[in-house]
Amino acid sequence: MPVPFSRTDSRPPAIALMGPTASGKTALAVDWVARFGMEIVSVDSALVYRGLDIGSAKPDAQTQARAPHRLVDIRDPHETYSAAEFSEDALREMQAIHAQGRVPLLVGGTGLYFRALLQGLSDMPQADPTMRQVIAGEAAERGWAAMHEELCRIDPAAGARIKPGDAQRIQRALEVFRMSGTPISQWQQAARSKPFPFRVLKLVVAPPDRSVLHERIARRFDLMIQAGLLDEVRRLAGDARLHADLPAMRAVGYRQALEHLQHGSSLAEFRERGIYATRQLAKRQLTWLRGELDARWFDPACDGDEIERAVAQFLGC
Repeated sequence: MPVPFSRTDSRPPAIALMGPTASGKTALAVDWVARFGMEIVSVDSALVYRGLDIGSAKPDAQTQARAPHRLVDIRDPHETYSAAEFSEDALREMQAIHAQGRVPLLVGGTGLYFRALLQGLSDMPQADPTMRQVIAGEAAERGWAAMHEELCRIDPAAGARIKPGDAQRIQRALEVFRMSGTPISQWQQAARSKPFPFRVLKLVVAPPDRSVLHERIARRFDLMIQAGLLDEVRRLAGDARLHADLPAMRAVGYRQALEHLQHGSSLAEFRERGIYATRQLAKRQLTWLRGELDARWFDPACDGDEIERAVAQFLGC
């Protein structure tokens, strides 16, 4: 069924091409650049970092020459990059693309980035290093399970959404509440009321058979190893400014490679752990995508014509 939209909606169009890792988003996006007069804005938390090329499946120079990707290689690996920064940068790039008479094409699988951009972020308190240190100290004594129980008491909605093992989000939610007295779920709810200046068609590409995606993930991870993933991580690890807790080094594939190099596990063990971690990432991405109730789902292997018809209809081509 075509996605309805109001003909009276004067906002410019944009496409959001979403999907789990290794689902084939980039190949589709590159093809659409020339076909539909689009320009790509990357929505990927690993592609923002310079030097994270192989393990992030970053489009190579030839691909980017054919279809430039905005918001790629904009930070060094020792730097942080927040969802709020992404939201601001991505909207600026979308407006620049529209001003050039082209259609913004948002491509990626980082759900937090998509939410920050399309649903908005509230003016909740910024990160506070002192408060984070206090919370981390409490967690070291009590354990993150106890910290999660505290979150459930003060903010049941966030406690139900955030898993007990997700230390980073538990810490952030507690930080916001302690600094403002307002639960993070209320801050987030307030943000959703802000209108987005583009009308967006959300498309999801994902194989309906999970085993197909698992095979694609394993095949791609093997190609990464062959292409020199471990050498790439060795070079990164030689930078004294980098450590295992930085977002860049926590990226799937990079964390497992760094642990392999530091602890001397076998190559087979590294491969197994890397593939497993990537499959778990895909599982989390699919869980988030199923919550995008206004998105249309397509099988990348056999729905190529159908998805292109959906794009053409939305753009009025």
